[in-house]
Amino acid sequence: MFIQYPVSNQGVTEKVSENPDQNAPLREDVRLLGEELGVVLREQAGEPLFDTVETIRQAAVESRGQGEMQAGRLRELLDPLDDDTLLEVARAFSQFLNLANIAEQRHRERLHRHHQRFPGDPDTDQGLRQVLAELKKADVDRNKVRSTLEQLSVELVLTAHPTEVTRRTLIRKYDRIADLLTDQDRPDLTEEEAENLRRHLREQILSAWSTDEIRRERPTPVDEAKWGFATIEQSLWRAVPGVMREIEAELELAGLDPLPADWVPIRFASWMGGDRDGNPNVTAGVTRRVLQLARWMAADLYLRDVENLLADLSMHRASDELLARTGPSHEPYRLLLRQVRDRLQVTRAQMESRVNGNPEPAGEGYTNGAQLAGELRLIDRSLREVGLSAIADGQLKDTLRRLNCFGITLLRLDIRQESTRHSDALDAITRYLGLGSYADWDEPTRQRFLLAELENRRPLVDSAFYQSEFCDDEVRQVLETCGVIAEQGPEGLGAYVISMARASSDVLAVMLLQKIAGVQEPMRVVPLFETLDDLNNAGDIMSALLEIPSYRQRVARGQEVMIGYSDSAKDAGFLGAAWAQFRAQEGLTAIFREHGIPLTLFHGRGGSISRGGSPTRMALLSQPPGSVAGRIRVTEQGEMIRFKYGRPSVAAYNLEQYVAATLEATLLPPAEPRPEWREAMDRLTEVSVNSYREVVRDDPALVGYLRTVTPETELSRLALGSRPARRKPGGGVETLRAIPWVFAWTQIRLMLPAWLGTGAALETALKSDEGAATLRTMSEAWPFFQTAVDMLEMVLAKSDTRVASWYEERLTDDSELVRLGGLLRERLAHTVAALHELTGHESLLDNNPVMRWSIRVRDPYTDPLHLLQAELMARLRDRDSDPVLESALMVTIAGIAAGMRNTG
Repeated sequence: MFIQYPVSNQGVTEKVSENPDQNAPLREDVRLLGEELGVVLREQAGEPLFDTVETIRQAAVESRGQGEMQAGRLRELLDPLDDDTLLEVARAFSQFLNLANIAEQRHRERLHRHHQRFPGDPDTDQGLRQVLAELKKADVDRNKVRSTLEQLSVELVLTAHPTEVTRRTLIRKYDRIADLLTDQDRPDLTEEEAENLRRHLREQILSAWSTDEIRRERPTPVDEAKWGFATIEQSLWRAVPGVMREIEAELELAGLDPLPADWVPIRFASWMGGDRDGNPNVTAGVTRRVLQLARWMAADLYLRDVENLLADLSMHRASDELLARTGPSHEPYRLLLRQVRDRLQVTRAQMESRVNGNPEPAGEGYTNGAQLAGELRLIDRSLREVGLSAIADGQLKDTLRRLNCFGITLLRLDIRQESTRHSDALDAITRYLGLGSYADWDEPTRQRFLLAELENRRPLVDSAFYQSEFCDDEVRQVLETCGVIAEQGPEGLGAYVISMARASSDVLAVMLLQKIAGVQEPMRVVPLFETLDDLNNAGDIMSALLEIPSYRQRVARGQEVMIGYSDSAKDAGFLGAAWAQFRAQEGLTAIFREHGIPLTLFHGRGGSISRGGSPTRMALLSQPPGSVAGRIRVTEQGEMIRFKYGRPSVAAYNLEQYVAATLEATLLPPAEPRPEWREAMDRLTEVSVNSYREVVRDDPALVGYLRTVTPETELSRLALGSRPARRKPGGGVETLRAIPWVFAWTQIRLMLPAWLGTGAALETALKSDEGAATLRTMSEAWPFFQTAVDMLEMVLAKSDTRVASWYEERLTDDSELVRLGGLLRERLAHTVAALHELTGHESLLDNNPVMRWSIRVRDPYTDPLHLLQAELMARLRDRDSDPVLESALMVTIAGIAAGMRNTG
């Protein structure tokens, strides 16, 4: 049923070897999985369905093989099928694409092991070793390298943005299939063992086939948080100490002095249960519960570590310091570890009681990470003092590193809220106090009020305010959230992110709201600049804040600013947003450097390129020089969490890439862009933004096309996440969140958010010899522009005007929508032509034949899903409701997402 399948470079592998011998195991895995799925289809659905699926697949292969795919033959095969058969056909193609993804994921693990075994192989990504060699070649002082590493900070923020379409139930089954593929690689398998592995593989594929692919109930914010905790428990808990041992070995090989034994430059934070921007389901109670669940999970994981240490640390030699704590004992380490275990058990029981609303059990638990770290470090010092350093460097070192990374709270929870919600709360307070309407005040008046109240020692409001008519439910939620911050303490909390931050008062407002709630150690307040105007004004806003002496004093140890990728791209298009993001970071870096205040830039990236997605090294080296400075904070969203961190070895690879790329961007930053490049970018983005907006903002047919030809409306039926798809009910594109905006265009292969406007800009610049020469120089010598061109080429290779036209032909005969569809496909063709002219490539991805092959081979499996989806959309729109058709439609959405390896 299935043909050979290549590897893509999405997610983990930033460079895949083109050596056919290296990729042969991947093809073998896909063949094996395809054969087993074929057996399951025959057994479970019968020979007729298997034959139908195979006939459709062959027709799709032949159609693509003719160079210009023809939908006629496929439609002839699909149109006569009844609803139930359509569902089963959709499931078959979707399941294959998921199995192919498993094989690719497994192959990445295989290539990572190859990288570890043969680090000198030019066909493997060198990672940290390569960066250290480049630093040595550039004569960067070794002490500077070491000190930079010691202060390095990479914080990855797991978000619940709804782009993961695969159910957790199926993810677990897919992980088991990947484990079985790993076992298949053993060279010493007996014939009986190989047969057993294949039998287990078939069982798992059967189990997956027999499981509903579609999540029927929308997850709650607590469910989303549990999913994030599961990623830590099942993968990152093992990956962090594993990657630290790899990094430690690379540093030793490079001749660098050892770093502290528990040094970990990686931290994790989360938005799951804290991101209330446009999500009414995230309440103060939800945030409190998520924080308690995280503490429970952390205590449980450390308990497992301590039980292992109890089994291992049976030795009797100990330091006087430790014996002074335990008294004479033939097993002093076990004596102390039993006390640690008891306190962890109390901690876990207390957190469980809080989660369930029960009285807390008596006993002394751990209230902060320093308490647990102090006892483990006492054991560490003792072991080293008595000559047992090798023991200390074993499991104990792993646990100390986990504690340094995850803390006693598992991760730090960010709070995110939209700026007007804070303004509304303060408006209610000022009106209650008879001071007038905060909402009506100008910016200087707001600032004077906020600064005065921040310095005032008396409470601003009394308890009667909460019972007054001014304190409605939305205002109460803002204040109750700040109350949770006050009661939880700082260790489990990260940043308070203000979305749609547009003035200095937006930052001061959150500081005052925390003061009103009695927060003793306030969360750092992080403005998020996300539209084109906001990015352009970011420097002025932060400069105004730094002119305030009391504010400057508060952030003397560091300021964090978040750069939004999703909404800026939806507002201005890919190229215009990218340049605005670059310039905003440049300006902010210069401002904070002038004030001598460390700046951490928090990048709100997603998986798709229109939301900032790109390989790690490419992304960091394309930032303005000096903007990384040893500190980086990045969101990891949706399906990218699973692709990059779902399995320990793949997670370890990606974590090493972040450390290596952050070090490289700090010590070997790219050169400043030349003045003529800046001028060229200004001209390009002016054309790009205007061209983008004349369609997205000004063409009256755009909203109708989006809702008629793409499955934008149908996407709301998918129970992807707890957050509504729209910020406000009704409305046009401006109310639609960036994720479904990208998701919808991806489903029909038009990929509009990633290229619209950019093609017109390139065409204009390429008209003159001088403009063309400048662009080519930029694409060769400027990492920022080179990254933009490379990512544009990748997304255009995934686009397909013929597929987009299928949807249009089946779903509309409205002349205005047909006009717009023709215009969009024409502009896409012009964009491809302009890119060919710029790069000199004969076809897209000439410089990446493996990925080009991957996309080409996926097409015969996604083509039937596209046609099915258009047909199902048409049938459903003619009926009030049909559970079978709705299920089939959801399967096609999930299957196409699997085939694209990307959603929103």
